[in-house]
Amino acid sequence: MVHYAWVVAFTGTLVTILAHGFGRMSYSVILPSMREGLSLSYTQVGLIGTGNFIGYLCMAIVGGFLAARFGIRRVVFVSLLVIGISLLLTGLTNSFLFAFLMRLITGAGNGSSYVPIMALPAAWFVMRKRGLGTGIVSGGIGVGLFFAGIILPPVIAKYGADGWRYAWYYMGLCVFVLSFVCYGFLRNSPAEMGLSMYGGVEEAKGGPKVTLFSAWRDVVREPEIWKLGCVYFMYGFSYIIYLTFFVAYLCKDCGLSPAHAGGIFAILGLFSMFCGVIWGSISDVLGRRYGSLLAYLTLALSYVLFAYWRQETGFYVSAVIFGIAAFSIPTIMAAASGDAVGARLAPAGLGFCTLFFGVGQALGPVAGGWIKDSTGTFSHAFILAAIVSLIGAGGSLVLRKKA
Repeated sequence: MVHYAWVVAFTGTLVTILAHGFGRMSYSVILPSMREGLSLSYTQVGLIGTGNFIGYLCMAIVGGFLAARFGIRRVVFVSLLVIGISLLLTGLTNSFLFAFLMRLITGAGNGSSYVPIMALPAAWFVMRKRGLGTGIVSGGIGVGLFFAGIILPPVIAKYGADGWRYAWYYMGLCVFVLSFVCYGFLRNSPAEMGLSMYGGVEEAKGGPKVTLFSAWRDVVREPEIWKLGCVYFMYGFSYIIYLTFFVAYLCKDCGLSPAHAGGIFAILGLFSMFCGVIWGSISDVLGRRYGSLLAYLTLALSYVLFAYWRQETGFYVSAVIFGIAAFSIPTIMAAASGDAVGARLAPAGLGFCTLFFGVGQALGPVAGGWIKDSTGTFSHAFILAAIVSLIGAGGSLVLRKKA
């Protein structure tokens, strides 16, 4: 029989499609037409993106600890409902302030669903299989990116000036309905199904009962969690500059049509579908330290190519390279958090690491938008992303060696 761990992992894929692919990454595709429809500056659209990440940051931390206390299944379900409703309401916006508020709420739902679901494989897969299980869950981000790049541009074009509104409506309805499917299949632990972890038996860390206070105390006492958080900051700051302004750069700086830019964005999503499995497995073999190092170097290369190789071939090459490593770092961080504090505290550990990631992610769009408004080009923003990514590569060397 197929172990139920695989059902949980692939249901987690659906959660990340909805929460991360639709709830967050789709903004890059909608951004150009939404900016024109609301007459916003690039600094303002960057701030709207930052609003999303502020919400993400707040609830990623809280959501991780809530999941450790009340169970991942319930926290993820409620969070997806919040995302679905807020996406629907985003389509009704007529001002910068309302758009900012809705993206803030969406980000909150995103954080309290994404962090727990990425930590769930720590409860279902033993350490030597954990990177693989986490990689399957993170694969949904790439699927969501692919769907956003393929489906949203035709929707936007079909409805004319209000096309960006219908894009939000359709995604909101989809997330709301499928949240019930996710709830039906998710389970918090193998014990609920009368099973053991996939791959063997692993000694549980922590006490018999987890409270919010005990989870916080045990997590902040673990030095490795602080190291992971610092390394995760570099990813949050750098990758979001690339993704937030990807389509805007191709359309405004490079003269591509929205459909053409969306097609390249879809290629990025296509190649990122399997990056979690690839890099999770690499980190299982080489250890989280060297897996993170190689991932950061790959991401930095994609940013440099995007900034300097301003031809169609260069855009595709950059998108493919980025896609191969797009969500490698979150996968490795989720697996490493489980390694550091154990399955029971994995959501809380990853939530605490996400504090650092979220700060970087909130600063990135503002920095990128300000650079565009100040210099007239996004190229310098992508170079900044490459520099920060290289710092992350160096920081990876302080992580724990493979046991």
